[in-house]
Amino acid sequence: MSNSSQENSPPESLVDRSVFEGRRILIGICGGIAAYKVASVVSALAQADAEVIVAMTVSATRFVTPLTFQALSGRSVFTSQWDQFEAADPQHVRLATSLDAALVAPCTMNSLARIAGGFADDAVTSVLSAIDRKVTPVLLAPSMNAEMWEQPATRRNLDLVQADGYRLIEPGVGWQACRRSGAGRLPEPETLLRAISKVLG
Repeated sequence: MSNSSQENSPPESLVDRSVFEGRRILIGICGGIAAYKVASVVSALAQADAEVIVAMTVSATRFVTPLTFQALSGRSVFTSQWDQFEAADPQHVRLATSLDAALVAPCTMNSLARIAGGFADDAVTSVLSAIDRKVTPVLLAPSMNAEMWEQPATRRNLDLVQADGYRLIEPGVGWQACRRSGAGRLPEPETLLRAISKVLG
């Protein structure tokens, strides 16, 4: 296969179906412009026969609609800690049960701070609060502009979440929505898929 055809291959072509098939994977989406990239991740996992559960912060729904991820995953999207798909069921606890892995992408500066602080007041953080990270690997993919990435608060929060057992996917370097180039880009979908594959073994 030529290099040009490889570059144009969809992310799902890079997925080893045997790694994802039958696995239960949470994708938490926060409110950054890079949320559009996560659609390819959800699509690839669903095509690999994974059970994909999508949770979105309210801010995330302003960038990509829940309907997009519902169509790609084939399942209802969790957008509020007040969502109740089944009667008398603590929804965030049920969604966190029996997960094989979780990915938060994009993990914005604000969401990173909330996770580091132990907040559980939106769809993403409420599910994360119910996950036993000793059992289920939780990946965070920070995404923000270069100035935010270099803030002392961001550096402190990165240390805190790692000490709490979260696993980081280093952001990329390149052109950003703020019309500058620098560190803080959300990695491409194939990189995120490879990171999930790695923690699944």
